[in-house]
Amino acid sequence: MLIEDYAVIGNMISAALVSRTGSIDWLCLPRFDSAACFAALLGTKDNGHWSLVPVAEVKKSSRRYLPDTAVLETTFETESGTVAVYDFMPLTTDEDKVDVIRLVKGIDGSVEMRMDFVLRFNYGQAVPWVRRHDYGLSAVAGPDAVALHTPVALQGQDMKTVAQFTVRKGESVPFTLSYHNSHKTPHFVPDRQESLEATTRWWREWSARARVDHVPECWREAVVRSLITLKLLTYSPTGGIVAAATTSLPEGIGGTRNWDYRYCWIRDSTLTLYALLNAGYREEAEAWRQWLLRAAAGHPQQLHIMYGIAGERWLPENEIPWLRGYENSAPVRVGNGASGQTQLDVFGELLDVLHAAYKAKLAFVEDSWRVQKVLLNHLEKVWREPDHGIWEVRGPKQRFTHSQLMCWVAFDRGIKTADELELHAPLDHWRHVRAQICDEVLTHGFDEERNSFVQAFGSKHLDAASLLVPQVGFLKPKDPRVLGTVAAIERELMQDGFVMRYSPDQVNDGVGGDEGCFLACSFWLADAYAMQGRLDDAGALFERLCGLRNDVGLLSEEYDPKAKRLLGNFPQSFSHVGLVNTAFNLSHAYGPARQRAKRDAPNRTRQTVAA
Repeated sequence: MLIEDYAVIGNMISAALVSRTGSIDWLCLPRFDSAACFAALLGTKDNGHWSLVPVAEVKKSSRRYLPDTAVLETTFETESGTVAVYDFMPLTTDEDKVDVIRLVKGIDGSVEMRMDFVLRFNYGQAVPWVRRHDYGLSAVAGPDAVALHTPVALQGQDMKTVAQFTVRKGESVPFTLSYHNSHKTPHFVPDRQESLEATTRWWREWSARARVDHVPECWREAVVRSLITLKLLTYSPTGGIVAAATTSLPEGIGGTRNWDYRYCWIRDSTLTLYALLNAGYREEAEAWRQWLLRAAAGHPQQLHIMYGIAGERWLPENEIPWLRGYENSAPVRVGNGASGQTQLDVFGELLDVLHAAYKAKLAFVEDSWRVQKVLLNHLEKVWREPDHGIWEVRGPKQRFTHSQLMCWVAFDRGIKTADELELHAPLDHWRHVRAQICDEVLTHGFDEERNSFVQAFGSKHLDAASLLVPQVGFLKPKDPRVLGTVAAIERELMQDGFVMRYSPDQVNDGVGGDEGCFLACSFWLADAYAMQGRLDDAGALFERLCGLRNDVGLLSEEYDPKAKRLLGNFPQSFSHVGLVNTAFNLSHAYGPARQRAKRDAPNRTRQTVAA
């Protein structure tokens, strides 16, 4: 099954991946970062899956999300009739009580259906103790327990449960997978039709709040679907947003670039905040800012590049030997060793997001200013040190140009915030440090011979992160050095019109192997085009990127232009953030809606905020 053959459902506690053939092949309970109980995505069907399919040959199938919702509808047409399967996760305020509902409805004629249910706790390894009940079955293994509620007669043993049933026109057959801690009493399962209606209604009310009137009509569906996806990847109890719902989907098929993305990256924070604010979701933006402040609290020397969804700092990386990996792309990893890396760019990201929150008139938080001053105090001592960079290389530390650029951003945003709010700060000293960083970036991070910014001081290699130079306000978009950088990236880092992060065959990133084109970088190039007035190029690239979305509007992290398939963890929040922000940036640049867009959402890009 291709990565793009999956859709995602969720309830802002956890999420499941559903294949176009009606199988749930990935689900972690009760949280995004919990151990999977369906892990066929990264192994075999014996590692856990839950399929609902017609017994007879399917003549035609289609799927969609119900408009403006996260409710998935998959329709199967057979010789004898047509059925629709509705997959969704009802909203809940209790993070230890999570349901997955599958509702089979007869549309025409009659269809004989088959259910296969293979539950394996602990990432597909632990076979649970299964008991039969009048409502269905229960399964327990250690601290975890689930109950499967259905009126359908179930057959089978501990290793596999099956059912066969017929659905006629107008009939409805429900299935509910209900999680609870094994030492607690199972919770009541509500009426499934009422849950479907309530979940659909909630999502449509949420989607209706999106400020997208200024976006060209042909792009609105893509923007709203991306916003829904970002909401799905939010952990509602804390406001944290995970990078993806999965772990270890490869950046190159058969390779080892397989990482766990079920955590929250400070790297993504500023662009995520812009996407939420510009779409009118101030409540979500505030929750994201508060999560950042809580997660980053503590000694600045211990600032991490990523945290768990509740702000956890300890994310040890381990390999799971019993899972063979997606298309034999091993190893499968849980946890992320990059959480212990030094990345100086996170100081800039954090100061930038707090400044953006102030510019957007989110309530000023006194604690946030104290945090910023402490961070800048520390950054002044360490900004010249080498680090692992934005791409979390596992090779030698270097003075990455992007890291140094973001150190400049940290002091720049601190100065602007203090100036505009008349806060107490050593402004003259900060301006001096900012000037020093600027001089070093221009002297050592720009190659005069290549007429381009390079990946690291003294390097000759390019890096797509240089596309952020104008976006953060370091140089004007039409500065000759920015124009030269864009031209160099067009020549050397583009494959079939999409952008690579860097050339992995030239850069020692400590991992090796090939990877696809990084979709967020391609959106950054479209932003650079727009800022330089190349609106036709920007629009054309944006349209091509939107064309990579799968049939239900989802993007992964990367794209393989040779195999023409999505790669990496899925769905990827950073890719959808890029889509939303680029759509808004282009809408802002296009007339005649320009003035209305500017009035409704003034912070279109980091360049606008920094100016």
